[in-house]
Amino acid sequence: MMEFLDAVDGILYYPILLIVMGAAGLYFSLRMGFVQVRWLPEALRLLMVKPKDKNGTSPFQALMVSTAACVGTGNIIGVSTAICLGGPGAAFWMTLMAIIGAASSFTECTLAQIFKRKKADGSSYGGPAYYIEDALHNRVMATAFVIFLLLTYSFGFNLLCSFNVQSTFSVYSFYHPETTPAVIGAILALLVGACVMGGAKAIEKAAGILVPFMGVAYALVTILVLALNFQEIPRVLEAILHDAFNFRAIFSGIGGSCLIMGIKRGLYSNEAGVGSAPNAAAAATTTHPVKQGLVQMLSVYIDTVILCNATAFMCLVSEVPGNAENAGALWVQTSLHKVLGDFGPLFITVSMLVFSFTTLIGNIYYCENGLAYLNHKRIPGKKFMRGFHLYAVLIVFLGAIIPMAAAWDLADIMMGGMTLINLTACVLLSSVAVGAYQDYKKQKEAGQDPCFKAASLGLPTDELDFWK
Repeated sequence: MMEFLDAVDGILYYPILLIVMGAAGLYFSLRMGFVQVRWLPEALRLLMVKPKDKNGTSPFQALMVSTAACVGTGNIIGVSTAICLGGPGAAFWMTLMAIIGAASSFTECTLAQIFKRKKADGSSYGGPAYYIEDALHNRVMATAFVIFLLLTYSFGFNLLCSFNVQSTFSVYSFYHPETTPAVIGAILALLVGACVMGGAKAIEKAAGILVPFMGVAYALVTILVLALNFQEIPRVLEAILHDAFNFRAIFSGIGGSCLIMGIKRGLYSNEAGVGSAPNAAAAATTTHPVKQGLVQMLSVYIDTVILCNATAFMCLVSEVPGNAENAGALWVQTSLHKVLGDFGPLFITVSMLVFSFTTLIGNIYYCENGLAYLNHKRIPGKKFMRGFHLYAVLIVFLGAIIPMAAAWDLADIMMGGMTLINLTACVLLSSVAVGAYQDYKKQKEAGQDPCFKAASLGLPTDELDFWK
């Protein structure tokens, strides 16, 4: 089974996803003049805009929900695994793919806003399944996406997240490989279960509090570590760039090279183009779809450009060698122990607990949206949702006791299926996203606060719940 999973995982990412993700990101970037770079200041300005409807989800809240799901164990364990197995050049390819992929994130979130649906209370919901069905009129493709989404977030990602959390305890003397993972898995499952029974609003509030806190704390520790080892930064930069452009080494073993490992772990971490963030983006209340598209792409910068590189530099300046034997939490904790003493491993454990908690509840939020789609656009009944939540909690427990390789392969394969379907839909609908971008740009240049009307793009207003 492990050989089969490894084979599928390898083919899926090289050459299929490597080509699809890179081509799609460059396509969106070129068509919109690298919107992810040129409009970054505007995205930061829009971040704090409050919706006129007090009951609506603000752009900031929507960003925090999507960031809660993608900022997590991938920022620590994923980066460590990429560098230990692929080399320091993985950090470069991870960052480059994130910047290119931010254009894909902008596109998918803008589309989610345009084709979002209205709830009975006036709030909104949506995501890739809805723009695939409404704009492409392909129910089969939309259903396939939702099935991959449910498998990815309720199963693959939650298995992996739980495993990564328990692995951070392996450095402590009380850790016993036969019993400790199960105990940690049980505690984590109980905490997640207590949270998700509160509903989506509880998730939004928890994410809004925890995500900024954990991001700032992690950044501050990074600054401290780099300040204490500033003389090592030129050496680290040289090592990253040298390894990133060592094409002889890359192409002699491309499946495990820094290029592929960087792309794999970068995609797992920031999820640009995967189709997850649009589910949160569609809930935001805004006057123009492009506003939320710009805000949501900030998640990619927060996740990969800042936090993933924070982990990479913290570990690389320590000069602790990374290899297959210490890949994952062990390399990060050993590296920080050398720089910060006993505080280092403890900080990583605490960070992983906070990161994983917001990741797990964010994952379940996405699943609730997918289940609603399959249930004729309505959230299933309380009994069904209670059963689903219990299943999700059980997966969290099981993830703590499965092998690492199986957890990564399952998460990679399911996420890859989501990405292929979503990016195909985004390319087919790119003219709509580009048209919305041009409309926003035109209004901004005229000194207006952009407001969107579907008719301006020739979209059939009778098929949309908003923008009439």
